[in-house]
Amino acid sequence: MVFIARGTESIRWLETLAAPLLIAMCLALLAWAWVRADGFGPMLTAPSRFDVGGDREGEFWRVFWPSLTAMVGFWATLALNIPDFTRYARSQRDQILGQAIGLPLPMALLAFIGVAVTSATVIIFGEAIWDPVALTGRMGGFGVVIALIALVLATLTTNLAANVVAPANGFSNLAPGRISFKLGGYITAGIGIAIFPWKLLETTGAYIFTWLIGYSALLGPIAGIMLADYLLIRRTELDRDALFRHDGAYRYRNGWNPIALIALIVGVLPNLPGFLHAAGFVAQVPPVFDAIYTYAWFVGLVVAATVHVLGMRLIGRSIG
Repeated sequence: MVFIARGTESIRWLETLAAPLLIAMCLALLAWAWVRADGFGPMLTAPSRFDVGGDREGEFWRVFWPSLTAMVGFWATLALNIPDFTRYARSQRDQILGQAIGLPLPMALLAFIGVAVTSATVIIFGEAIWDPVALTGRMGGFGVVIALIALVLATLTTNLAANVVAPANGFSNLAPGRISFKLGGYITAGIGIAIFPWKLLETTGAYIFTWLIGYSALLGPIAGIMLADYLLIRRTELDRDALFRHDGAYRYRNGWNPIALIALIVGVLPNLPGFLHAAGFVAQVPPVFDAIYTYAWFVGLVVAATVHVLGMRLIGRSIG
C-alpha cells in the first residue's frame, strides 16, 4: 500500500535489486537441498508416482494437461498485461530482448529449482513440500530468516509489477476523471484481500483446478480476441491517433465493440459447465464438459478468435 501511494517509480530501486538477489537466493535454496539430500542423484532419481507400481499409475496425462492449462493461465495475466510495461521501452528491439532474455531463461531455471527442491523434501522430510512458506517453516536455523526475506522481496516485487500496475491502469481507464492510478491500485488491493487468496492456496486441487484453470477460461477468450483483431483483422496496423479519439475508427457503438463482447461470451460458455463442476457449484456435468474444461485457455482462445474474425469480416464495418 505504501508503494501504491507513492507511485510505481518508488519501487524501481527494489525491482532492480530484487531480480539478481532472488535468483541468488533460489540457487542457495537449491544448494541447501543438494547438501541435505546428499546430491542430485537422490533428488532427481526418485521414482515417479505415475510409473508402474506408483500410487498414480496411468494418470500422467490426466494430470499433465490440466496442469499445463493452469500454468498457461498463470502466465496469461502477464501476457495480456505486458503492453503496460513495454509501452515505455525505448525501442521495439529493447522490449524484444528484454522479454526473450528476461522471461524464458529465469523461468526455466526457477521451474527446475522448484521441481528439484520439492523432490528433495521427500528425502529430507518424508513428504513433498511444494509451498515455499511451509518449507521455510520446516528448514529451521538462520536459513529461515534468509528465506523469509526472499519471500517478502518476491511478494512485493511480483505483486506490484505483475498484479497491481495492469489492473490499476484498467480501473483508471474505466473512469479517468474519477479514478486515478493510485485509486485503481487501492481498489486492486481491496479485491486482492476480498477473494481470500489464502483459501485458494489451501490445496493444490483448489489452486490449480478451480482458480488457475477457472480464470484461464476468461483470459483465453480475451487473448484470442486481441490476437485475432491485431493479427488477422488489422494486419498489425493500428491508427494510434484514433485510439485516443472518441470519434475515431475504434469508437464502434459508444466505445464498445459488440462483436468482441459476443466473442468473449461465446468463448467462455464452453468452459462454464466444467468450471461450475470443479468449483463445487453443481454436483455433476456431462463428461465432455469436464474434458473441455481441462483445456480451458486453449478452447476459449480458439472459439473467441474464430467468432471475432467471422463477426468482424461479416458485419464489422456496420458498427464502425
